[in-house]
Amino acid sequence: MKITEHLANAKSTLFSFEILPPLKGQSLKELLEGIEPLMEFNPPFVDVTYHREEFIYKKHPNGLLEKVSTKKRPGTVGICAAIMNRFQVDAVPHLLCGGFTKEETENALIDLNFIGVENVLALRGDAPKGEKFTPEREGHAFAGELVEQIIRMNQGKYLHEETENNFHTDFCVGVAGYPEKHFEAPSLKFDLKQLKEKVDKGAEYIVTQMFFDNQKYFDYVKKVREAGIEVPIIPGLKPITTLGQITMLPRTFFLDLPDALMDELEKCKTNGEVKEVGISWAIQQSKELVKAGVPSLHFYTMSKADTTYKIAKEVF
Repeated sequence: MKITEHLANAKSTLFSFEILPPLKGQSLKELLEGIEPLMEFNPPFVDVTYHREEFIYKKHPNGLLEKVSTKKRPGTVGICAAIMNRFQVDAVPHLLCGGFTKEETENALIDLNFIGVENVLALRGDAPKGEKFTPEREGHAFAGELVEQIIRMNQGKYLHEETENNFHTDFCVGVAGYPEKHFEAPSLKFDLKQLKEKVDKGAEYIVTQMFFDNQKYFDYVKKVREAGIEVPIIPGLKPITTLGQITMLPRTFFLDLPDALMDELEKCKTNGEVKEVGISWAIQQSKELVKAGVPSLHFYTMSKADTTYKIAKEVF
């Protein structure tokens, strides 16, 4: 079923979450068993991230360094199939511009269609560490272009086949939203203009980046609506669980931590204490968002279900 159908049919706020594929060489069994407790809360869909290549430098005996491409978390398509088969829920794979050509994207969409996937989340994706984002030579530079390609396939238009008899896919396309604006956008107004372009091209729902101040989400929704965008906006949540995340999350995702949250986190001396504060704050956030009638609470689990389970147990 499409995400938009799940949201339209829901009588109350839904529960959903995102997972990462296992690192290369690790088993899928542990991941599936790890997220099984979350099925208690009846998630209608589970997001599965997609990952571009990373580069390592291999030193040769002659002292020269060779730049080698590697994918640390392959298997998104297969994991989607496994999730749908085991849990009877919809899997939502992420699709990226960065690191992929248009033809690779088309082939991935064909594979996803074959296994019964009906939803995809279209993202530009991040640049490799320490580099500026650069599209592939035959790839997309922006998520809006990726949305366009997916919608063209929904219309039966493939890259190289011009016949009118091509099979039409029927993907529901989601895109990302940034309550505190995308870090590369010069202003929130400009960011919302880019978001509207993606929706005008066919995106049917929005999932936000994590935030820790609900007012930022409420203000964002208001501004999105004022910009003429009417699709559902699903809030994304992630509790802080370690001391390192107190500085890492704001720096990596360009977001602010509320003063009230920081007042509590500054008292923490251990990861365990931070985790307790993070869970308590996320429960408070979640309850307020549910009361406001948000379409779903979407948790970024990093494939670790215990924290999300504790939050969902108090909310759903």
